[in-house]
Amino acid sequence: MAEQSCLVTNDWICGEYLRSRSQELADATVQHIGITVVSVLIGLAVAFPLALLARRGPRFAGPVLGLTTVLYTVPSLAMFSLLLPLFGLSAALVVTGLVLYSLTILVRNILAGLAAVPQEARDAARGMGYGPARLLWEVELPLALPAVMAGLRIATVSTVALTTVGSLVGKGGLGNLIEDALPSFFKAQVLAASVLCVLLAVVADLLLLGLQRLLTPWTRISGALAAAPAKTDAGPSAPATLEVG
Repeated sequence: MAEQSCLVTNDWICGEYLRSRSQELADATVQHIGITVVSVLIGLAVAFPLALLARRGPRFAGPVLGLTTVLYTVPSLAMFSLLLPLFGLSAALVVTGLVLYSLTILVRNILAGLAAVPQEARDAARGMGYGPARLLWEVELPLALPAVMAGLRIATVSTVALTTVGSLVGKGGLGNLIEDALPSFFKAQVLAASVLCVLLAVVADLLLLGLQRLLTPWTRISGALAAAPAKTDAGPSAPATLEVG
């Protein structure tokens, strides 16, 4: 008796599905990556001026942080429904929703990074004649990069996951495949799309981590110095002795 195809038996792991639907998987992955990248970049562009505004004082910080927090608590289905009259069933609808969700993470991390800049560094830069703009771009932002990049990593991984919700309007990348497979419980398609989504999140996080290490080499140097054993000119310490008496 001939062995049945894994598509017929509806197996979770099916090489035949990967071979026959490779183009479909590739197209969904490309769409997923495109929506994620555009959403994160726009979110970063919007979050930066909001963070600078919030840094001006409590009367600005309260409304900015409050608004971004409220937006983050809105369920995705409700968010897309509210945006539907403005954007229709388009990728712009999904991107806008993802941008709004990313703001609370990005704004707070940018603020935390700027707040962690030592006051001595600011005072030294002002003493050298740095104006506010030059101080921000050449002193504060470089020193705030570790916190900013940490927020960017969290926002990116979160956006990779939330992009799948865009399948509600047919613009969810790999989420479209998952939604299409659920009514018939097409196991191979559900598993393949889910694994690819997880891999995208892991790869994106690793790439951003590598970029962070590339942009902040001083953090590795300071970490190595902190981990190095202290050395003194007195040589090795004498062994402890046990006093008997």
